Order: sequence, then structure tokens, then C-alpha cells
Amino acid sequence: MGGDNAPEMVIEGIEIARNLHPDARFILFGDENRIAPYLARFRRLGDVCEVRHTDHAIAADEKPSQALRRGKKSSMRLAIEAVFEGTAGGVVSAGNTGALMAMSKFVLRTQPSIDRPAMISFFPTRRGRCAVLDLGANVECSADNLVQFAVMGAAFARIELGIDRPTVGLLNVGVEELKGNDTVRTAGQALREVDFGFEFAGFIEGNDICEGTVDVVVTDGFTGNVVLKALEGGSSMFVSFMRQAFQSGLASKIGYLLVKPAFQQMRKKIDPRAYNGAVFVGLNGISVKSHGGTDGAGYANAIGVAVDLVRGRFSERIQADLEKSYVIPPESVEDTPRAAIS
Repeated sequence: MGGDNAPEMVIEGIEIARNLHPDARFILFGDENRIAPYLARFRRLGDVCEVRHTDHAIAADEKPSQALRRGKKSSMRLAIEAVFEGTAGGVVSAGNTGALMAMSKFVLRTQPSIDRPAMISFFPTRRGRCAVLDLGANVECSADNLVQFAVMGAAFARIELGIDRPTVGLLNVGVEELKGNDTVRTAGQALREVDFGFEFAGFIEGNDICEGTVDVVVTDGFTGNVVLKALEGGSSMFVSFMRQAFQSGLASKIGYLLVKPAFQQMRKKIDPRAYNGAVFVGLNGISVKSHGGTDGAGYANAIGVAVDLVRGRFSERIQADLEKSYVIPPESVEDTPRAAIS
């Protein structure tokens, strides 16, 4: 029930995801009376979807604390609990970000030796794409938090990028070891001293994100969220400027017809729908946040991220890497490619 155009957008996304992941099954939490007409448009979805009715949905402007107190019967809460109970392998929602984060942390709990979960997603780069975390879950971070983010980010990149030893960089105001505050320098030293199964590239700067210098960029949630919003705004501004330029006169319009295929290819590379699906990493379960304003194609990408992480046993990979320097008890994660949708 989450998102600007729910549940229609969600059902359209499930239809696309079903074709991409034919073995996946879906549990839909929400108002059955509103969901049923859209499910009826895609007859084949009846074989892979189960609807669990609830009248209560978390509002977009509801505070996380209120959602925790009042939302026990909400579609979001019930979907997360399905993951906790093992009924579903992961939850996907386009609803209230703060509420999803708070509920996921409360219900699923953090993994052993993880102090704080973080939010991670992909950015387009000159070389393809890179993962960036934290994107806003933790405004202030300790050195240990940044080290844990690096481990979780590398595990995410192994599954989503298919790289055995991804390169990880720590975002800083300069690449020299003496640059930055005490927290960043301490985290950098720890990452140099222990082999967590990835290549630590040291400190990187903001321009390295778009250059694709590393596969994973690690920073605190305050900086990460500023970077996210700045790049989203810059991308939108660039496309707007290009559109204005091509409409500025007859010659420009003729020129656009000549370069239209190249322009459309460029737009496809920076299309936010292709990178939709931010993951709350560090939890005992898969929780994926879709952008609320996306369409069916974007939502399908968020579902695809959840399916990939369940199949790749994401939580177990994080645990295995942390065992290189932390002593933590064994855990098991169910490998069911089933998504709970709120």
C-alpha cells in the first residue's frame, strides 16, 4: 500500500518481476478490495500471489515512533513480521522510509556484532555503478560503525555486482592518510590492518563516486544523504538543461533528431528506476525500500534486489566476513525467494 501510485504501481512491478524471476512468490499485505481489481488485470499473477488483508496502512507523513506504537496491524508491520517468521525471504515497500527503518530494526533486530544498520543503494558511474552507504540511517557514526558499513557494503557488492573482492573506499576530504577527522582516520587504519575479504582502496573524494574509482563508497549517513540528494538533483538538472538546449531553435531541434538515439541511451544510464531499491543492511532479514514515486519498472528492480540478496544469503556473508575480526555466534538465514509486499 506504499508509494504515490499504490497499489497499481506495486502490482505492475510484481508483474514485471514475475517475468524476470519466475520462481519467486509474493505475499501482498494491504486492502484486498483495492488490490483485487489490479490483480485481475494480470491473470497469471493469481498463481504466484497471496493477498493478506488489512485495513491499516502507514501514512507517508507518519512519524516512526507513531508507526511503531500504532502500526502493529499495518500492512508494513505485517510484511516485516512475515520475514521474521520465515514466511517470506524479504520485504519490499515503497512506503514511509522512517517507519520502514524503525519497524525493520525493531522486528528483525540487528545482526551480531553490528551496532547499527545502514542504508545502501547503487549510483551510476563512468564505469558502471557503485554502492554507497550509509544514505541517511545514521547521521553520526563511530569508527567501528564505518568499518561495519564497509563489510556490509562489500557483501552487497559481491552479490549485486558479482565481484569476489570488491574495492572499498572511505569518503574523506582528501586521499592523504592525515586528512579527515579522527573517526574517519581511525576507521581507515582498522580497514588497512584487517583483511575482510575485499580490497580497501583507502580514502577517496567526492568526485571518485561518479568516476567509479571503487565498487563501494563508505561514509556516515549525514554525508551520504547529502551526496544522494546532490547527485539526484544534478542528474535532473542536466537532463533539463539538455532538453532546453534542444528546444531552443529550429537548428537545435534538427540536431536533436540526429543525436536522439545517443541521448536516449544516456538517459537510460542515469534513469533512477534502474537503481531503485535501497537496502537496510545489518538486519536479521532482507528489507528493501523502493522510492515512493517510482513506476512499475522501478518497483520491479527493487523486488529484484530483494530476490538477489535472499538467494545470495546476504546476511550470512556479512556474518562470515565479520568473523575475521569479531567472535559472534552462528546464525542461519532462510533462503526462500519469497517477498512480502506492503
